[in-house]
Amino acid sequence: MIRTSRRLADGREILYFDAEDSPAPEHVAEDTRDLPPVSTRSQLRRDALLGEEVVIAAHRQSRTFLPPADQCPLCPSRPGRPTEVPEPDYQVVAFENRFPSLATSVDRDVPPSAPGAPLAELRPGFGRCEVVLFTSDHDQHFAGLGHDRARLVVDVWAERTAELSAIDGVEQVFCFENSGEEIGVTLAHPHGQIYAYPFVTPRVERVLGSARRHRERTGGDLFAEVVDAERAGPRVVAADEHWVAFVPAAARWPYEVQLFPTRRVPDLPALDDAERDALATVYLDVLGRFAHRFDTPMPYIASWNQAPVHDGREDWWLHLQLFSLRRAPGKLKYLAGSESGMGAFITDTNPEDVAEQLRTVVVP
Repeated sequence: MIRTSRRLADGREILYFDAEDSPAPEHVAEDTRDLPPVSTRSQLRRDALLGEEVVIAAHRQSRTFLPPADQCPLCPSRPGRPTEVPEPDYQVVAFENRFPSLATSVDRDVPPSAPGAPLAELRPGFGRCEVVLFTSDHDQHFAGLGHDRARLVVDVWAERTAELSAIDGVEQVFCFENSGEEIGVTLAHPHGQIYAYPFVTPRVERVLGSARRHRERTGGDLFAEVVDAERAGPRVVAADEHWVAFVPAAARWPYEVQLFPTRRVPDLPALDDAERDALATVYLDVLGRFAHRFDTPMPYIASWNQAPVHDGREDWWLHLQLFSLRRAPGKLKYLAGSESGMGAFITDTNPEDVAEQLRTVVVP
């Protein structure tokens, strides 16, 4: 993989990634836009009742929202229409978000607590938010990238995870993709994002707590037991020697698949070449099944669960959550009273049935 670092007109970093067998890239195009400096005023406020951090990022209200295709800011630049990518073409690109929830340049002069709430501890919204463009083709989607491009994206995720994890103050790196307007996507161009958090997220803290309690109670390894059981169980959707994709036994979403490497690793940078190659193959297989389960592709969230940067790495097992809120053609699963109010999920599908349905999907 060839990496080239440049700067956008407002000083944000943009990184071009090219496959090693590509012609030597130059990426010398300059960003000609007259951009104001990026203004980031985010804060972290701690919910005293839940013991969780909430990111307050009111400046994001003005971010770009569903522009027409001919005004997409993520497409390559064209004469008379400069975009976030100055080059006329690219393979994979990562750049700092212009409307970040977290930033390394955030204002650090904040009061100790929210106004009138001394228990709501307040601190700067430090971190980094990046956008990852999977292809220059506006009409493409991840399932159609092909193995070589998908493998390049895997390498980019790993490279960015390693670099962002090295930033002092970052505690967890989260790579993810939102796909489909029903999910809340505001830019249709195929892309994902990476958040470098200054805290360990609630999901990861909760899973680590479960793993530790399981070990204290039984002496067993929770992750290993789950992976071993699912590999031999009725909910496997796709698998090879390096990866297994299955519908979890207690799936929360109408269509949900978890993808685990068969070898325990804490994060994407720890995967070897063979595992990264296999990941590209198995992931495209599962995405293809999501795309063809119904007449139209399912909206989905792809969420990489990586180990925290410091605490708990020895207990963690890298995995991907891929899930959709579509439960049937033309019908979505809404997070209503029980899910949104109490965090108690009620699912509309049976995990074993979903696994069988996905296994039988014919991908053209």
